Amino acid sequence: MLTYIIRRLLLLPIILTSVTILIFAMMSLLTPYERASLYVSDIPKQSGALEGIIEKYGLDDPAPVQYWYWLVGRTDPETGEIKGGVLRGNLGWSKTGKGDVAEVIGRRLPATIELALWAGIPMIAIGVWLGVLSAIHHNRLIDQLLRVFSIVGYSIPVFVFGLLVLLIFYARLDWFPPGRLSDWAAQIVQSNNFTSYTRMYTVDALLNGRLDIFWDAFIHLVLPVITLAYLNWAYLLRVTRSSMLDILRQDYMTTARAKGLIENVVIRRHALPNALIPVVTVGALTLIGLLNGVVITETVFNYPGMGSFLSEAALSLDVVSVLGFTLFASFILVAGNLFVDVLYGAIDPRIRLE
Repeated sequence: MLTYIIRRLLLLPIILTSVTILIFAMMSLLTPYERASLYVSDIPKQSGALEGIIEKYGLDDPAPVQYWYWLVGRTDPETGEIKGGVLRGNLGWSKTGKGDVAEVIGRRLPATIELALWAGIPMIAIGVWLGVLSAIHHNRLIDQLLRVFSIVGYSIPVFVFGLLVLLIFYARLDWFPPGRLSDWAAQIVQSNNFTSYTRMYTVDALLNGRLDIFWDAFIHLVLPVITLAYLNWAYLLRVTRSSMLDILRQDYMTTARAKGLIENVVIRRHALPNALIPVVTVGALTLIGLLNGVVITETVFNYPGMGSFLSEAALSLDVVSVLGFTLFASFILVAGNLFVDVLYGAIDPRIRLE
């Protein structure tokens, strides 16, 4: 297994390079003037500044040259300093986030992790439980109801469901507001009397002993968590149900029942462990997607995480931010897939990774 892990890690730079080349090639379709115009606020008054920006940052250089400068950095003609360079740890300046891309990702990532944790745990636990429940009551009323639940949840678009719960629980009932914190709570969090340990407000509020901040952060999480959990419950339900039904039809399940084992033991000890392989794949990849930022959900609920940052950067044609986010997301995806493969071996010792 160690050899397999090392081989996968050696592939990581190749994958990241391929992804960034693809994104960079797409971004090169923009003209140098279009990219330079992102850095001036009033083009008619500062039209002369465009040529200066193009020359300073080499926006009219061939795409391979620009990509090379993005990787290793570019010498500033005025100061002689090397600026930028991903390999030097500099992902560039984010116009959208008004700071270094790495710094902006560091600011936004805790919010997405917090949302992923609150949504991921009930999403996987309840989704698997509903799938098992549907499988063991195959073709009965409860199975039919859960299949309808799954089809509706799998079919409805994310933004439609998000706007629906926002309309009901915020606009009509005023129970769960969008955003991340109320104004009064945000002022306390940003004050010197509140220590930010993780930048996850529910966690930091408990560590600071502020239950009022915890409750405010929690009620802001309810609607995006409901949206993410329900839509993924439907998918996990279908995968778990299908896998469980396949396992329940196997001969060794009949043998286990013939030995006199009660049904609960048969399900828990023999069926469920063998049905978890595809569920682990789906659940882990879903969590990876949450960590990379859920663009639509965070945008609908005005939640300042990685997804909303990518949305703002893309709408502003902020090439540097998009490339930085793509690099980060690719790393998380590859590392997550490696973790899933290793987890296979822990769940089922029959699987050998070579």
